[in-house]
Amino acid sequence: MSNSNPKVLSIILGGGKGTRLYPLTKERSKPAVPFGGKHRIVDIPISNCINSGFKQIYILTQFNSASLHMHISHGYSFDSFSRGFVEILAAEQTFEHSGWYEGTADAVRKNFVHFKIQKPTHYIILSGDQLYKMDLKKFLDKHIESGSEISIATTAVTREDATGFGIMKVDKNNRIVEFMEKPAASLDISDWKIPKETRTSDMAQNKEYLASMGIYIFNAKVMEEVLDNEYTDFGKEIIPSAIRTRKVSSYIYNGYWEDIGTIKSFYEANLDLTTITPKFNFYDEDNPIYTHSRNLPPSKMNNAVMNSATASEGCVITDATIRDSMIGLRSIIESGTYLDGVICMGSDFYETEEEKAENLKLGRPNIGVGKNCRIKKTIIDKNARIGDNCSIGHSGKPLSDGDHGLFYVADDIIIIPKNTIIPEGTII
Repeated sequence: MSNSNPKVLSIILGGGKGTRLYPLTKERSKPAVPFGGKHRIVDIPISNCINSGFKQIYILTQFNSASLHMHISHGYSFDSFSRGFVEILAAEQTFEHSGWYEGTADAVRKNFVHFKIQKPTHYIILSGDQLYKMDLKKFLDKHIESGSEISIATTAVTREDATGFGIMKVDKNNRIVEFMEKPAASLDISDWKIPKETRTSDMAQNKEYLASMGIYIFNAKVMEEVLDNEYTDFGKEIIPSAIRTRKVSSYIYNGYWEDIGTIKSFYEANLDLTTITPKFNFYDEDNPIYTHSRNLPPSKMNNAVMNSATASEGCVITDATIRDSMIGLRSIIESGTYLDGVICMGSDFYETEEEKAENLKLGRPNIGVGKNCRIKKTIIDKNARIGDNCSIGHSGKPLSDGDHGLFYVADDIIIIPKNTIIPEGTII
């Protein structure tokens, strides 16, 4: 198949243990972490692929992948005429290799046996923990037009932010000539500034360096060749090596892009969706973010006050005050409760009246948030039970990062893990 009629295989890297998002990744893989009230993080790259016309998608993962499998199987199915699919490839033992994925490049290498069957002309590699909308078809067209063997999506960053990224040095034709991983703030890299010939009018003046977004397009044969070694990681090994011997180009993306791989960035990106003009637009009918359709009833607000807040389907909120918060699927919030800066991920199911009666006998709260609670700057994971008269985040005492038994703390944000029971009257 020629470049005039390319066949693209999309590969979404599911990441490792997701330690930076722990405890949200305690019982699920990073791509399966709920996001935006009703979606999962993995819905972002999948939707970018589908909206760009790339409908053959593999997701590579190896940790806690059960909930991800369920989400993908319920959410993504294509008709037999489109030849589209979304499939998960978990680490597996074969006669050739018996270990886990050792890194991003190793994960792709170990799955060539599955990829080659599709006979792609190009591979596009995407990360499973980034928030952005990109026309990947435009990226591919630019790659083919440039005659490049590999193209890397880049975004302009300030010198201050450059310390956290792999930085690309490009010539006036956008060809990458050098790569540097996380340059120290004290290092003089002024000769790495974006050439004026490649700057665009919508690029902020103080953003003078190009950072890799971890999104790559490879000509199929080239990717097989550059992975014919023992290297395990794309960003640290494969890309720097390829720049020396291959034609590698930069594709500059000027839209919103955020790594949501830490608790702080995840929390801030979610709450930004509740603002009047969010940086990430879920309200784009031409480029929707797809997910598992659950056929839930509309949310019911019984005398509730909500300000800069969103509520997904199936919620029942009674006489509560909610501000700067995101309320997820099937959330039950009882009267007199006040939420401020809270991500409530909701529940996987509703409890029956019989189950609620059993909870009462056992002295266990129902699923959701009970009466007269005050909760601030907190992530409440799915199926949590918070009893009446609880106060979370209002103690005024600084909390150290880490495991505190019933809850975790990261970057001053309290996390109530999935399925946790917070007894009535608890103060955190």
